[in-house]
Amino acid sequence: MAQQKKKIRTVIIFLLFIGYFLIAARPIPRETVLVPRWISSLTAVGSLAQDSSSESGSPIFIGGAVQTSGQLLPFTLGNRFGYIYPSGQFAINRVKTRDTFLSEKMWAEYDAEPESIEIKNITADTIINIENVTGYPVLLDNRVFIIGSEQNALSEIGENGGVLWTYEFGAPLTCIDAAAGLVLTGSIDGIIEILNSEGKRVFYFEPGGSSYAVIHGCALSSSGMRFGIICGVNEQRFLLFESYGSADGEYKVVYHEFLGAGFRRPVRIFFTDEDRRVIYEREGGIGCYNIKSRYVINIPLDGEIAAIDTSGDQGIFFLIASRSAQRRELIGIKFPQERWSFSKFRGNVRDTVFLRAEFKSDDVFLGRTGSMLVAGGGTTLISFDLEER
Repeated sequence: MAQQKKKIRTVIIFLLFIGYFLIAARPIPRETVLVPRWISSLTAVGSLAQDSSSESGSPIFIGGAVQTSGQLLPFTLGNRFGYIYPSGQFAINRVKTRDTFLSEKMWAEYDAEPESIEIKNITADTIINIENVTGYPVLLDNRVFIIGSEQNALSEIGENGGVLWTYEFGAPLTCIDAAAGLVLTGSIDGIIEILNSEGKRVFYFEPGGSSYAVIHGCALSSSGMRFGIICGVNEQRFLLFESYGSADGEYKVVYHEFLGAGFRRPVRIFFTDEDRRVIYEREGGIGCYNIKSRYVINIPLDGEIAAIDTSGDQGIFFLIASRSAQRRELIGIKFPQERWSFSKFRGNVRDTVFLRAEFKSDDVFLGRTGSMLVAGGGTTLISFDLEER
């Protein structure tokens, strides 16, 4: 009898173990990893690229499939600037001798007090020649602007190099962005203005609410339906505006947050993840505002942001933090998962940082197109593919 009870007890324990295994077992979550693809030196002399004056050394391939098509990525690293293909070949790789402004499809070099400016495309051909210039180029939303030498006037330039319109502001501009045919500006006197494609003002706003009124940063969504600003000192604030009504220029504040005493410098702010979120700098880290849930999560960081990925594709973005003059850290951040509880969004900031990699460099670069991340330090660019394993 005792032997039979022992066998029954053993069977029960075994069945309980099997039941626990089936109930409690969870699949191992897939992890996002960076797979190195190629390394390109900015100073290696090789075959000429499309720009006959540029140096284009062949990249060193580390392994795996190599992308041979895709969007060119503009870069600025140290005393070099240009455009690089997803394959690692340079379309343009030049030594910087003057001030430069690069966008996705256009770029320009100009003197401290330019008399004329040539706007070039990604094959280094001059597409617009601007004469009798009294300012500096700003290339946004595939449009060419000239900001006046005193930073209180903005002109749009047409394809023939002529001025389409000019708008004068009451104080020097501190930030500018453009999207969907609109131009968003912020000025040192704490005023926000939006101009339409004809250079006419369609929106005017003074945030106020701080000891010192100044606009530190501004960003338009790709649709022009929303824009965000960082304004003021003591207290500094983040404001998000949303379009309402049918007329152009009808915006209202839909979110407001105090950010502490704040920075006394330009502040990064941008829409990301296909305009689903707004990322902005704040003291001690970054803020991540989810437009759908209308809730913000603060992600703490050590050090100053030296470079940041603005795409946010695949729910991930990267930044390079500067700990000292040469100590840098590449950080990968996943947008926090959303959890709904009692009809209120609750963000989980645990495990948002999935990658940390320290390196040393005086200058840094960070860019991204699709699943390809390109980081730079010194005179070298290295490419990674984002994969889940």
